[in-house]
Amino acid sequence: MKLRSLILPVAIVSGSLSVSWMSAADRMATTASSFDGCYLHAAATAAPQKNDDPAALQAILKKMDAVSASFRTTQAEFEWDNYQKVIDEVVDVQTGNIYYRRAGKEIEMAADVKKAGTSASALKPEPKYVLFSKGKIRMYQPKTDQVTIYDLGKDRSDLESYVVLGFGGSGQDLLKAFDVKYQGTETINGVAAAKLELTPKSERVRKNYNRMILWIDPDKGISVQQEFFTPQGDYRLCKYSGIKVNEKIDNDVFKLKTTNKTQTISPHG
Repeated sequence: MKLRSLILPVAIVSGSLSVSWMSAADRMATTASSFDGCYLHAAATAAPQKNDDPAALQAILKKMDAVSASFRTTQAEFEWDNYQKVIDEVVDVQTGNIYYRRAGKEIEMAADVKKAGTSASALKPEPKYVLFSKGKIRMYQPKTDQVTIYDLGKDRSDLESYVVLGFGGSGQDLLKAFDVKYQGTETINGVAAAKLELTPKSERVRKNYNRMILWIDPDKGISVQQEFFTPQGDYRLCKYSGIKVNEKIDNDVFKLKTTNKTQTISPHG
C-alpha cells in the first residue's frame, strides 16, 4: 500500500516537495505494495449540492472549536475504500480501528488494520499497523516483520495540521487551510451529519487532492465520514462507526507490537 492511503483519513497533506512525506510514502509503497486503500463511494463523485448556509456553517465550526478545546482522545472502527477511475471500480477495502489522542500540544494517531481485500465481501486477515507520533510515521507489517520509518523533518508542521482533520482539529484551523462550504445535512449511520466541502488553499495539496468532503456529527463535532478526490478522478472514502470521544485509551495502543527480530528501515531522499 502507498502509505499516504493510510494516513489520508487523518491527514491530507500531499505535495510535490523533492523530499516530502508524500514522496516518502510513495517510496515506501515498494515495501508495502499490498497495503493500499482508504476511502469513498462512487455516488459521491457527483457535483456537490448547492446548499450554502453561512449560519449553519458557523454553528458547526463553533462546535468543532469547542470539541477541540476539550479534546483528549477519539477512537473508532473504520472502513476505507479506494476507487480508481481508470478501471471504474473500488480496488481495495480495509477495515480496522483507529485511535487519536492529544499528547501535550500534539495529536498522535494509531491505525490498526485488521482485514483487507478487493471488496467488502472479499476481506481476509491482513494485519498492518501505522503510528504517527513525534513527527515520524512508523509502519509495521507483521508478515515481513519489518518497520518502515519516515522522519517528516521540515514537512512535519504541514502533516500535523492535517492529522486532526475532523478529529480534534478546530473549526478555525479548518478555515486556515481550506475554503469551506456548507452542503446541507446527510444521514450517515443514523447521524444527521453536516456536510462540508473543502477546497485546499495549498497548491501542492490540490495537486494530489483537489476536493474533500467531511461529514461532521453536529453533537460530537467529529467526522463520521470523509471523502477525498484527486484531479485524475480517483477518490477515497473513509467511513467511521462506534466513535468514542474522550474515553481512556491504553498506552499500548500507541506502541507497535514488534518482535525481537523485527527489521527497521528508514527511506531517505
